[in-house]
Amino acid sequence: MKFYQTLEKELKKETNFVTDNGELKKWIIIDKAQNYDPDLIALLLAHEDLKARFFVEVKGVLVFKQSLLILMLEQKNYLNDSYTAYKNKIGLTIDKLYLKQRNEIELVWPFKDCILEGGQSKEEDKRAEIFFNQTLAQEEITQLLNPKVFTKGKRYHSEGEQELTKFNRNEKGTITDNLIIKGNNLLVLHSLKKEFLGKVKLIYIDPPYNTGNDGFKYNDNFNHSTWLTFMKNRLEVARELLSEDGSIFVSIDDNEFAFLKVLMDEIFGKENFETCISNVVKPEGRNYGNVAKSTDFILVYFKNKNEELFNELEVDQAFKYQDNVGGFNIKELRNGNSAFHIQNRKNLHYPMYVQNEIDKYGFYKISLTKDEKSIFECYPPIFQSGIKGVWRWGKDKVKNQLFDVCAKKVNSTFGVFQKRRKNTVKPKNYFNEKEFYTSKGTQEMKDLGFQNYFTNPKPEKLLKRIIEIATQKNDLVLDFFAGSGTSGAVAHKMNRQYILIEQMDYIHDLIEARLKKVIGGEEGGISKAVHWQGGGEFVYVELKKNNETFMEQIQQANSIDELLQIWETIKTKSYLDYNVDLKKQAETMNEFKAFPLEKQKQLLAELLDKNQLYVNLSSINDTDFAICAEDKQITRDFYKMK
Repeated sequence: MKFYQTLEKELKKETNFVTDNGELKKWIIIDKAQNYDPDLIALLLAHEDLKARFFVEVKGVLVFKQSLLILMLEQKNYLNDSYTAYKNKIGLTIDKLYLKQRNEIELVWPFKDCILEGGQSKEEDKRAEIFFNQTLAQEEITQLLNPKVFTKGKRYHSEGEQELTKFNRNEKGTITDNLIIKGNNLLVLHSLKKEFLGKVKLIYIDPPYNTGNDGFKYNDNFNHSTWLTFMKNRLEVARELLSEDGSIFVSIDDNEFAFLKVLMDEIFGKENFETCISNVVKPEGRNYGNVAKSTDFILVYFKNKNEELFNELEVDQAFKYQDNVGGFNIKELRNGNSAFHIQNRKNLHYPMYVQNEIDKYGFYKISLTKDEKSIFECYPPIFQSGIKGVWRWGKDKVKNQLFDVCAKKVNSTFGVFQKRRKNTVKPKNYFNEKEFYTSKGTQEMKDLGFQNYFTNPKPEKLLKRIIEIATQKNDLVLDFFAGSGTSGAVAHKMNRQYILIEQMDYIHDLIEARLKKVIGGEEGGISKAVHWQGGGEFVYVELKKNNETFMEQIQQANSIDELLQIWETIKTKSYLDYNVDLKKQAETMNEFKAFPLEKQKQLLAELLDKNQLYVNLSSINDTDFAICAEDKQITRDFYKMK
């Protein structure tokens, strides 16, 4: 034990071997040991005890005991127990036993971490993304989620673009720039924690729905347990970023709705659940499954429900009836197709009188007689049957129970928000509008010239409704499945700060391009409703890639020959998983070549060290990563480093 402490102390003298938390980067040291790195060997030779332990003299020459050092650094190693027999053959073992022979790993969740990676750039490519689901040791996860280095910083405004040299901040020192960040969203979220922990007022996400339909832009064909872990990883850090009075809206359909509700109850607390909004996607329904699906859901949670709740909307955003008769609007129902029904079902055919004015909560006063000043307050549509010209309730039942039912919050087929004002609770229906159909979003995208990207984008009016309910001007809105960029476009027009995260290449041709149009004063979506004239700016940055570069090359390869060329480069320039035995890998090359191309891609990608997808902040001065002065400047400014 004492010797291990000595080894650790000496290794920590090399700053590139140490994380921000003061822990050893064991995977980097092991990689350098495997490659007989001169600096590592020199460090070991400089200490007499280490020299005596890790070197043996043979005919006057010191020989490095590489395997002994690696063995000591692997003492607390836990590995994925789901490797294939092929991967076992190339050296992924513990104590000379293949992983499938060991039964010492037990996890509540099937995977400790799940990472969505890939290089799909256009929907018509029809390439399945590489999806990595690997169990990583907790120590490795800590390294994986460390803050990353930023690169390719640009600032965009109405006069064009310019190099990013620093971020704008408010009087509290918090960044106030709108941010578009390219990179794996799990890793970006963890990189945001140092600057934005507890500062996000609203999170809206439209994640993969796990439908099994490959027509979606994201890889929407995860298996169930992996999808849940994928979401769990991201929702946990998302909650940390929310302010105490913040809220999160998550779009989902019925494939994973029930399970996502349980997962979010666990992460956010069942007591912080606010509502589930039923949002009509399109009247004719989706085209998968045996029954047309016309409705999606939006789960709504607070970070802390004891804090202030949602904003009140202006009167002109509630439902209205405009056919005036005297002091009331009249909603008279008559079945024009059959006089017989009117004669024989008079109790279901009667007028309802609706007062012209709507109160500040968006409610009408309604009555069953023209001269009666009723105190009943409600939305008349909830009493209407699906049969044209017929009320759902008879006249007597309405008269006797109207007030009672309204007070108990009647649920329609659309989402109803509770409004709290002192001790008064009144139901409000904010989402029963045709303008929220995804067909509206599709048309908006076409009008902007982006029709070849997403088939079911959310319309701007839906995001406007969410943002105006949950935020005030200048509040921070986060969307880490940015997709078509709608949330950013709407937040920009409504004078909210926003952060969009996306790892796909279409971030340039779609999200960046769309926000540039917004700055230029485009007139689509909600522009007229909010009197948008253009202006503002946003900042674009990326996580600096390391092994992510090879991930993308593997994804784009079209043949085994291309993959083998990539492999030759990987062996010399990347960080491989330190359990990979290159000699054994070479011996099984014929077996590797026999696999289908997609399987070859998956196997090759899984040999890479996932801790090194992007460059960690702690490696900013490591010459191996060749980080330029400009990238160092914006990275240090983001993290407020001296």
